[in-house]
Amino acid sequence: MDGGVMGKSTMDGGSATHFKGWRKKFRVDGLCDWLVFMGGVVSALFLVWALWRVGSSNYTMETLKTEGNPVTHKCQGSNSGETSYSGVGDWDKGPENFYNDPQVGYTIGKTIKGWDMKRKMWLEQHPHAKNYAKSRVLLVTGSQATPCKNPIGDNLLLRSFKNKMDYCRRHGVDIFYNTVLLEEHMYTFWSKIPLVRAAMVAHPEAEWIWWMDADAVITDMDFELPLESYENYNMVLHGWKHLVYEKRSWTSINAGIFLMRNCEWSMEFMERWASMGPQTPQFDASSELLSDTLPDRAFKDSDDQSAIVYLLLKEKEKWGDKIFLENLYNLNGYWVEIVGSYEDIENIYKAAEKEHPILNQRHAEKMSREYAEMRKLYMGFDKKAVSMGQAEMNKRRRPFVTHFAGCQPCSGNHNKIYSSENCWKGMERALNFADNQVLRNYGFKHDNLSSNHVTPISSFYIPF
Repeated sequence: MDGGVMGKSTMDGGSATHFKGWRKKFRVDGLCDWLVFMGGVVSALFLVWALWRVGSSNYTMETLKTEGNPVTHKCQGSNSGETSYSGVGDWDKGPENFYNDPQVGYTIGKTIKGWDMKRKMWLEQHPHAKNYAKSRVLLVTGSQATPCKNPIGDNLLLRSFKNKMDYCRRHGVDIFYNTVLLEEHMYTFWSKIPLVRAAMVAHPEAEWIWWMDADAVITDMDFELPLESYENYNMVLHGWKHLVYEKRSWTSINAGIFLMRNCEWSMEFMERWASMGPQTPQFDASSELLSDTLPDRAFKDSDDQSAIVYLLLKEKEKWGDKIFLENLYNLNGYWVEIVGSYEDIENIYKAAEKEHPILNQRHAEKMSREYAEMRKLYMGFDKKAVSMGQAEMNKRRRPFVTHFAGCQPCSGNHNKIYSSENCWKGMERALNFADNQVLRNYGFKHDNLSSNHVTPISSFYIPF
């Protein structure tokens, strides 16, 4: 309060008359002072409240940073456990880095000498790169840059790419989809060779380059490539030795899907392989040579698949020991023999889920690989394969890949032994068969394999 007013009290020796006047005056002045006092009190309280709010807000923000808010924390990212990016170092800028060597190229015709050592040095300088591709596999595929002539072609290729993306997401596989011709004169089926060659240089962290034709559909999302079985090999193809060496058949292998190790041997092999392609002056001579060697060839011109069979036959000592012909599973399943069996295979899997309900338990998509291992154990794929035979076992389990070779979904120029209806409907069935394996983690399934309409799944196993 104002100290001057307090100085006029009776304790200062004033008379009664003066006191009466003072009391009258106090009624007026005191009211004003009281209002001033209350205003000060309110202002002080407001100031204290404001300071408390600021302090409380700061505490809340600090608490969120350290303790986490129950709602907000769910949307916050975390870098814990990740290897930090080390940046571009002196090695990358120096002469030891093969990318800085003008003699190193991405294309066929420019052999990279000492590629194995160059890759080894690169990996030593970039240990974090291994985390980008956990399986160290790069799937390479692609299609033409222009729209498909077949009205349904673009949709089928889009869904086929989505199918491969689904698999790669589940299994930690990197993927590259190409739509351009890297070597002008290496067209049609030859175009894959310069693409795989370029992918090796672009991805030194990848141990395997996995080529897959656009018309191939992955129809077992659980299956993992048995890379440990290929430790001593540099190329893996679907094929049969007796058809190569005894029958000399151009269909003894299929070059539409293969694994190629990222190494110097592979680069040298691709140079030899490509030497029979349309970009070389020896193309016509190679065409005649292949026809003379392989009596059942279906092509007049030299083709990539026949060229591999020829190299296996004529240059076996140089290449044969490093090429593995796989036929224990459908690395390249023939669609005509497969598409009609999907429902029967589904019923086998449903029977296993009925016997072992845990296989039908809901789980996050990231847990799919763990559940796949459990399914493999409960369904006894390996054990039963020994007792009933591999061929019979393959009829009971999902085919890894269904390849629509000869259908040509983009151009529509399918092999005349197939009808267009069988090709397109078969491919749709394969895509939906695979899609059901993905959609179940999202709670849905296709009404049937010929329908794109989906319905919620209501029959999951709940363990309580």
